[in-house]
Amino acid sequence: MAYLVLARIATEHRQRESQSHEENLLRSKELLRTRDAVIFGLAKLAESRDPETGQHLERIAMYSTGLAAGLRRHPRYREIVTPAFVRTIGVSSALHDIGKVGVEDAVLLKPGSLSAEERFRMQNHPVMGGECIRQIEQQLGNSNFLEMAREIAYCHHERWDGEGYPVGLVGDEIPLSARIVAIADVYDALVSRRV
Repeated sequence: MAYLVLARIATEHRQRESQSHEENLLRSKELLRTRDAVIFGLAKLAESRDPETGQHLERIAMYSTGLAAGLRRHPRYREIVTPAFVRTIGVSSALHDIGKVGVEDAVLLKPGSLSAEERFRMQNHPVMGGECIRQIEQQLGNSNFLEMAREIAYCHHERWDGEGYPVGLVGDEIPLSARIVAIADVYDALVSRRV
């Protein structure tokens, strides 16, 4: 009789643990969905200042994810570009131009060439975006998503030959995530109508 009671208690305990584990998984998934939605909303807010870019963020996420997925097949990157990397770059890439919020409309929306001073102000958007994300990291702590988003924001205008900005990084000094988003961003600029 005692055995049956103990077995029943053990079974009920396992069921409660299983339910608790499932509830925790559901909460975790919901938190990730909420995080992704908030990030995308903030990025869309920044993008809204430049209405001609259309679905730029969606395209950048799609191109970046596709490029990263393809890069997984390359032996040099197989260990770095994991399925988690591919998922993370899709979300993190949305924040690549968040620093443009700090660029005045007269510069951001100017048709034609920028003056040297205007170009300097425009080229400061990676620093503003990267610093913003760095400050969020300081408040929230370490996060793969935020680390990648910061790398992308800071470095997506660096160039392999060192002629990019804001720092002039060369080759592999540029984080892989930023190199991928830079390709996606340039491609999108070439195939889309923009100021």
